Amino acid sequence: MTLPRATLLSLGLSILLIAAGCRDREITAYRAPKDPPPANAAPAAAESTNNLPPGHPAIGSVATDNQGGAMTATAVPTAGGSDLTWTAPAGWQPKALGAMRKGSYTVAVGGVEADLSITAFPGATGGLEANLNRWRGQVGLEPLPPDEVANGTEKFSANGLEFVVADYAGGGKRLLGAIVPFGGNSWFFKLTGPDAMVEAQKPAFREFLQTVKAP
Repeated sequence: MTLPRATLLSLGLSILLIAAGCRDREITAYRAPKDPPPANAAPAAAESTNNLPPGHPAIGSVATDNQGGAMTATAVPTAGGSDLTWTAPAGWQPKALGAMRKGSYTVAVGGVEADLSITAFPGATGGLEANLNRWRGQVGLEPLPPDEVANGTEKFSANGLEFVVADYAGGGKRLLGAIVPFGGNSWFFKLTGPDAMVEAQKPAFREFLQTVKAP
């Protein structure tokens, strides 16, 4: 059967329109833009560095103490030259010195223990005020201005030596400490432990300091 010419033209036009529509859809899908990147994207490391408070050491850097000395990467030299001598109370038990100690004792009373350390370092090791504030920090106390931190310390002389004695308590802990310049070095005698126990040891600590002398 032969279709009329008008019908053939109508069918041909419909086929062309369908084909054109398919091509338009293909082009539209091909040209669709990608999603834009996040507007505030930034490397994680850079963001963490920018958010650090002023004066904070960079992430990954070596921690330092309050005198600027590296705590984990640099060995702290102990003092050379002549050593001081002392006589420890009978109840104080000697223990291993470790790398930096000149003397080391366990002070135990009724199952409660405190630690007595004796160290010595060249020079003034930052100065009296810096060392007193360092001790304050070890029991959770805030540092004081340099012209105030030595207030309340005790100074006395014994056996030709000059002693500066401090007593700090905070957070349930107590620190009794004495700083003694000798032979161009700074000696540190420090008793630390539970507040009440160390408080009860103050007379013994003071008597112990009276035995410290040059050889």
